[in-house]
Amino acid sequence: MATHRTDFCIVGAGPAGLTLALTLLRSGKEVVLLERSRAFNRDYRGEILQPGGLALLAQLGALDGARARGCHEHNRFRLVERGRVLLDIDYRRLPAPHNYLLSIPQRHMLEELLALCQQFEEFTYIEGARAARLVEEDGRVRGVEADEVRVEAHCVIAADGRYSKVRQLAGIETDRREAFAHDVLWFKLQAPPDRLLDDVQVYRADGSPVLAYTSVPDSVQIGWTLPHKGYTDIAAQGIAHIKAQVSRAIPPYADLIDAQIQRLSDLSLLDVFAATARTWVRDGLVLIGDSAHTHGPIGAQGINLAVQDAVLLHPVLLESLRTKDASAAFLRRFELLRRPDIDTVLRLQTLQGKAMLSHNRIASAIRPRAARLLAHTPVYGRILRKIAYGNPRIRVSDELFTSGSRPAAPVTS
Repeated sequence: MATHRTDFCIVGAGPAGLTLALTLLRSGKEVVLLERSRAFNRDYRGEILQPGGLALLAQLGALDGARARGCHEHNRFRLVERGRVLLDIDYRRLPAPHNYLLSIPQRHMLEELLALCQQFEEFTYIEGARAARLVEEDGRVRGVEADEVRVEAHCVIAADGRYSKVRQLAGIETDRREAFAHDVLWFKLQAPPDRLLDDVQVYRADGSPVLAYTSVPDSVQIGWTLPHKGYTDIAAQGIAHIKAQVSRAIPPYADLIDAQIQRLSDLSLLDVFAATARTWVRDGLVLIGDSAHTHGPIGAQGINLAVQDAVLLHPVLLESLRTKDASAAFLRRFELLRRPDIDTVLRLQTLQGKAMLSHNRIASAIRPRAARLLAHTPVYGRILRKIAYGNPRIRVSDELFTSGSRPAAPVTS
């Protein structure tokens, strides 16, 4: 078994893991990153970046390269019911330059972050490595064994997603909250230019609400909501039944649905739930991103929260290494800083889900009036800023970057 000794071992090359790796490398530290997959060409559901995440990626020098791989800007989020716009959230009200939503295949962002990390000789990337055992000594996590690899580190960071293997190996339990009444069936439709959407929309017609937005390349990403835990019953009725239900829910795309959706494997089910780990730390171990807190798709928060986690954890880890203190008591500084933000997002997502996706007579009667009132009150601006930025005080601690490791300044004309 090959053994690597490093400052930090990160498990999971998603948005949180790669962003954290880049900040640590730019600070002159050694990083080993373990990723169970061998490529980023698998399906991802989260493809929307909010302005807060865009700003942080720009500060890290990763945004332009990710955009060059293919993306689509959206200026608005709209709630549309039977052709009538109930809620029109205009991101152009926010300060430039990141006053828009960005639809970008997650693999484009991950490939760009990985390419930046691979510029550093202090970086070791091991793909196809599934975490199998934690290396522990006197109750302290000192590394990870994955297949034929052993990594020993000052601190291990679990960034391996909502079903985190590292969290499981560490014996950390989660509190799952069935806070949402819907799951989501995701699929993409290839569409000609005149069928693409200018805005991110929640579309309400007959049947369950649908999330729709333009994706890359030349496609529309569709998220059809269905009753939570109801997929098995719906799938048992066959693909023709599902196609009919989805077509009722979003009639403008009925012809494309009929032509392109042929089997259940063309659909991807997202089990929508919220969850938080009961603790995010152990001696020698930190959880970030979905490993620590899992969110539903409402408000497009997942990637942004992951990037913010990494940026906030970065200075804590540097101080931990400097002082040679990787105790849970020290690492909990990150959790104490971050958990209030996460609790706020979970509450906001629950309210958004009830407001936009609930399907009963009272909600349908109240929704148009409530939407009109909201658009003309100060609450509108506060909600927009909270959704767009999360905690606006989170920033990249680039003063901790070593000489020569800072991203190049943008060229201005």
